[in-house]
Amino acid sequence: MSLLSADGLVKDFGGLRAIDGLSVSIDEGELVGVMGPNGAGKSTFFNCVSGVIPPDEGTVALNGTDVTGDPPESLAHRGLVRTFQDTRELETMTVRDNVRLAAPDQSGERTLPALLRTDGMRREEAAVRERADELIETFELDHLADEYSSNLSGGQRKLLELARTLMLDPDVLMLDEPFAGVNPTLTREIADRIRDLNADGMTVVIIEHELETLTELVDRLVVLQQGRLLVEGDPETVLEDERVIEAYLGGDAE
Repeated sequence: MSLLSADGLVKDFGGLRAIDGLSVSIDEGELVGVMGPNGAGKSTFFNCVSGVIPPDEGTVALNGTDVTGDPPESLAHRGLVRTFQDTRELETMTVRDNVRLAAPDQSGERTLPALLRTDGMRREEAAVRERADELIETFELDHLADEYSSNLSGGQRKLLELARTLMLDPDVLMLDEPFAGVNPTLTREIADRIRDLNADGMTVVIIEHELETLTELVDRLVVLQQGRLLVEGDPETVLEDERVIEAYLGGDAE
């Protein structure tokens, strides 16, 4: 049984069919790249799977449970979390506070526990601080921990987004163009962090236009064209497939 699967997904926007009967399965522990020319349906696929928008037809299953149309916050509790092309940090907060804020189910966010300041809540807050500082150090942002996130570079914001996401301790991490607008040095650093997460057992699915980095990083490529599955397999085989070459050179416009 696949950890994450989409079966027969269809999504229309007015008269445009963005995805058309798309079925994709992801096994536990995989590192999978999703690619395709502009307009192939990559972002719509991500949005339907991650609960940002509901599909018009088809189903999404997570660990054998039908989660079709479930909102992102519900999916996060079930272990599926995604990032977006544009990072969504709070610019008027520090890096440290951004990461801490992402921790789920904090008792201090509710009125009574916040007023009582119980020992349990203090332990919980200490654990959140410790985990946040650990992630900040892991992503080599510790020298920027007290910097406002608005002052970070694009690559540093991508690292911050990853750290925030990991506060949710996901089983499946969906990354939407994690290398977009990032310089080569930070691109390699982000790729290394993703590889480490996968080596530790996390299932990762990535949309990315930067094909050289993507194909070196992932174990399997899923190629979409016009909202359908075109081909899937190991990167070397996929990139040599005539259908993939034609899809890119043919200029399938969005």
